[in-house]
Amino acid sequence: MKPFLLLFLLVLSVQAFSQTDTTTSDGLFQAARHAAFENKNYPLAKAYCKKALELSPKYADIRVFLGRLYTWDKQLDSARACFDYILKDQPDYEDAAVAYTDLEYWNDNNEAALRKADAGLQYHPNSPELLIRKAKVLAQLRQYEEAGKITDRLIKENKKNTEALTLANRIRDDRSVNRIGIYYDYVHFDKQFSDPWHLASIDYGRTTGIGTVIARVNYANRFRENGLQFEMDAYPRISKTFYLYVNAGYSNNVGVFPKWRAGLSVYANLPKSFEAELGIRHLYFTSSTEIFTAYLGKYYSNFLFGARTYLVPSNSSLSQSYSLLCRYYFGGADDYIGATVGTGISPDDRSLVAQLNTNYKLKTYKAGIDFRHAIKRNIITADFSIINQEFQPATWGNQIQMGVGYIRRF
Repeated sequence: MKPFLLLFLLVLSVQAFSQTDTTTSDGLFQAARHAAFENKNYPLAKAYCKKALELSPKYADIRVFLGRLYTWDKQLDSARACFDYILKDQPDYEDAAVAYTDLEYWNDNNEAALRKADAGLQYHPNSPELLIRKAKVLAQLRQYEEAGKITDRLIKENKKNTEALTLANRIRDDRSVNRIGIYYDYVHFDKQFSDPWHLASIDYGRTTGIGTVIARVNYANRFRENGLQFEMDAYPRISKTFYLYVNAGYSNNVGVFPKWRAGLSVYANLPKSFEAELGIRHLYFTSSTEIFTAYLGKYYSNFLFGARTYLVPSNSSLSQSYSLLCRYYFGGADDYIGATVGTGISPDDRSLVAQLNTNYKLKTYKAGIDFRHAIKRNIITADFSIINQEFQPATWGNQIQMGVGYIRRF
């Protein structure tokens, strides 16, 4: 496009907005939205809304918008007055109920937010906007099972409801007070080792006031040796946005397992259905290794896309590994099929972590698929991966890893 034509169109668009009719309530409403969203000028937007309401006092959409402006500016009493004014005359006005619920939820008044959501749902029992807000409030009140029932319903009605899927994943392991899991992994090597590896685990998890806590016992047969490892995981919640992952493990069978392992991560539930993690892992076989990790994920429709890296600093270099994942959810948070590709070995992959106990920097390429499906409170899992690894200089071998698992919530 030629420069003068672009300038001409820009001038026309500016003139078109400048000619917005601010003598009518509709024109003032348009001007208020432009001032708020385009210029971030909330005082001007509120002035336009007030002028519009002088012309049309019963124009509920404008009053809801004014209430949201007050909410964003932390003028909470003024915002409540706007919503109360509307709901007194129109108790079935859905947008006002949604906005009022948001106000109380954003300001940690969860009981009040629940009342506002329930009041709106009396008139609109199938409203996705009110239902997802009620689920979020229930999750904050630690009523995870009730919140999960709502997300299940929303996903069943619309599998592409990204907001419901995101929340369902965040509260997935908190929905029942107790859970027990049993897992088995098998690793076959075509060159590196003559005997396959076996790993079996059993864990018990319980939802507590601070979050889920899991105790785990791992058994492995590697290098023709048997070993046991004892672990604890915890997921304490800090706020609506942040929670932690804390891990500690010990084994007296060094080589089969690291003698010590530990992990700490900060997870963030971000806007627009993003999630992120920053953390560190510690492994000690006969010396210490610190591994830093970062992750970014995005829910879109009924998909999850994610990218993760592990970084191992040393005096002479920085070892790096990367992986990409994609999951397709065909039901709730426990119903998906996923695919992963990447390089390097993850310290969180318990079936292969013993390979990090080597002086040679293994060049590894991996591709895998995984599956998870819930049948009421029973969950089955399965995964399969192929690994190509340079385990000695210029010597490559292949590995096949297969795993199955069963989880029972109660």
